[in-house]
Amino acid sequence: MMKKYTIKDIAQLAGVSKGTIDRVIHNRGNVAKDVEDKVKQLLEDIDYQPNLIARNLKNNRIYQIGALLPDPKKDAYWEVCSDGIQQALSEFSAFDIRMNTFLFDPTDTKSFTAQHKQLLDSAPDIILMVPLFYKEAKNVLEQYKSLNIQVCTFNNQIEASTANFIGQDLYQSGRVAAKLMHSIIDKGDMAIIHIDEKYKNAVHMQEKEKGFKSYYEDLNGFHDDILKCKIKYTETEDKLRDFLKDHPNLTGIFVTNSKAFHVARLLESENKNHIKLVGYDLLEENVNFLKNGVIDFLIHQNPRQQAYLGLKFLIEYLVFEKEIPGKHLLPIDIINSENVKPFLRA
Repeated sequence: MMKKYTIKDIAQLAGVSKGTIDRVIHNRGNVAKDVEDKVKQLLEDIDYQPNLIARNLKNNRIYQIGALLPDPKKDAYWEVCSDGIQQALSEFSAFDIRMNTFLFDPTDTKSFTAQHKQLLDSAPDIILMVPLFYKEAKNVLEQYKSLNIQVCTFNNQIEASTANFIGQDLYQSGRVAAKLMHSIIDKGDMAIIHIDEKYKNAVHMQEKEKGFKSYYEDLNGFHDDILKCKIKYTETEDKLRDFLKDHPNLTGIFVTNSKAFHVARLLESENKNHIKLVGYDLLEENVNFLKNGVIDFLIHQNPRQQAYLGLKFLIEYLVFEKEIPGKHLLPIDIINSENVKPFLRA
């Protein structure tokens, strides 16, 4: 087992007083630079972790965490995020952590802004956030920064922001989708379909589109068309049907979010299973269409793990004073009918 070092042990190893070690660990200053560097190197070498549970109980501190997240009742994709959040809270149950979650409609920027204002009224120490809408998210992130509130974002990255991010490389994700499509069709027109979200603000879909197109731009000998279709949730079936009629040469469709099942349902009912389909996420409807072959591939974005890591990093920042990674990218998992089972939630 790894040895647990006391302040006295570290002081003996460094050849300094226990008071000096205490000042370095708690960043209290009044330590010569060369001594401070020596102690910090020693702490790193022995992987020192202070007994923060005991210190927290002694200080009786309450940590207030605010979360600004999409409402899972409006979009089932976000349901598993609560599991990740509960896992992180469970791991740090020894600390007095209060979690205030504010849910916004993922199709409504006004809802996002209103919930942000309520979150600020709760006076959070730190914030976990999904910056779904570019303009609005950029504004609120600037407010958090001005208030010196540490923020961790997940799922969608606002590049101009200094906020920490957990998720996937969205551009590369689009390229992976194109590579998958290229592996199952040789020629014919393709379509990139954006469903439901406010496209002008949905940076994650734009980045996936850019990545998808870039793959084919780099591909020698590709001369077919890559079409684009933006569809509101309320008009999905009718607009999709019209789109398919207007483009009879389609051989592949890439859906840039978790709504591939809408397209799959129509392809099945219209007997157009020759059109290959690539989408995202392990929603139950998507998995069913994956298993019966209407959806060919799903890219797993793992929102549960994103939410878990985001909250874990924030709590460690509060109680361990541990630096949060500026960007933590998860693997781009490729799911087909043969390997889907291990990825499903128990």
